[in-house]
Amino acid sequence: MPQHAPNTRVCRDCDGFATAAITTGPRHTDGTRATLRVTCPTCKGTGTTARHPSVPRRAVTT
Repeated sequence: MPQHAPNTRVCRDCDGFATAAITTGPRHTDGTRATLRVTCPTCKGTGTTARHPSVPRRAVTT
């Protein structure tokens, strides 16, 4: 039987990859690379976005 995937809202700026590790070039004294962890500023590292509340329609009175 087919499984249903959860319908989560993926961040449009990072496409769900909210954190990236970037090498800076220099190495530590033990030989490992120095890295920076950068998170998506839009979703703040979650990879998902909240649903926007729908705009309520105004009632039309006649």
